[in-house]
Amino acid sequence: MTTNVVTNPPLGSADMLMLAPKFEDWLGETGACLGLSTYQRGRLIFVGRKPAGGVRAHERLIEQCQGLWSDGQSLWVSGLYSLIRMENALAAGETSASGADRLFVPRETRITGRLDVHDIGVTEIDGRAAPVFVNTAYSCLATVSERASFKPYWQPPFISRLAAEDRCHLNGLAMRDGKPAYVSAVSRSDVADGWREKRRDGGVVIDVASNEIVLGGLSMPHSPRWHDGRLWLLNSGRGEFGVVDPAAGRFTPVAFCPGYARGLAFVGKYAVIGLSRPRHNQTFEGLELEDRLQEKDAKPRCGLIVIDTLTGNNISWLRFNHTVEELYDVAVLEGVRQAEAIGFKGEAIEQQISIE
Repeated sequence: MTTNVVTNPPLGSADMLMLAPKFEDWLGETGACLGLSTYQRGRLIFVGRKPAGGVRAHERLIEQCQGLWSDGQSLWVSGLYSLIRMENALAAGETSASGADRLFVPRETRITGRLDVHDIGVTEIDGRAAPVFVNTAYSCLATVSERASFKPYWQPPFISRLAAEDRCHLNGLAMRDGKPAYVSAVSRSDVADGWREKRRDGGVVIDVASNEIVLGGLSMPHSPRWHDGRLWLLNSGRGEFGVVDPAAGRFTPVAFCPGYARGLAFVGKYAVIGLSRPRHNQTFEGLELEDRLQEKDAKPRCGLIVIDTLTGNNISWLRFNHTVEELYDVAVLEGVRQAEAIGFKGEAIEQQISIE
């Protein structure tokens, strides 16, 4: 049995978004709300619990919405040519008219140009908290600039110069102790668009501090995350979620992902993983994921799966049946029942005035 989700604003037809029977119970157990981004349909989506029971999904339109970071009070999200900061406007214990206990209001939009921003983190730069993001187009980590589109923060040792050529398809960022610690890239290529020829086994994980490649031989890796003293990773081209041992240069799969995996967040012992249906083009074709899905007599899914990291079992899921085919990032908002975001136009944002 599956459960339909009440959406507001509507995400589409009633059968578009389906949940595992106890998905609401899992949200209640963990005390969390989930955020996810879909660049294909240009949506920032929150999935949480309604005060009277049931699950509610809330969406806002952000063109080519990809990278997503939140600590529950602040939220950074990337768009087609911008980096957007939102802040929670509700006081502790306060709720919106619909019962949400987080109301994210746009407070800052940085116009970056088309950098193809992927993962986002927040770190201290010059004594202030600032975003650091994967600038995929220029094959580097970057931060915001007061005068330019971006300020370079770090680049892989094999990238000879910064150019808008997406050479290695740098995509993932793992933060540790508030600093960029590891990144993932599809290849070590130093020529324009060179990563496409290395999709099956050219993927790497790089230690930002040492510039050392700590793991190679991966297939389109994404979403490195440091959690509970370990480095986790999605080896997307093979449908694997697992653990990286940087010292040994070893990747140990923990669970199979029935879709193209991107977006990874944790709450306690649970990993929340985003899945996409692979596009039938040169980016996704020819990957081992296709063969593994056929072996398991399964079709690729778009949605979220929840993995118990202690057992590797898939204990819950959320699925888009149609319309939304691809997700990019996932965020867990701990201690939040339900989140909303104010749109960029209309009466609601006109009346969102506060005094510091």
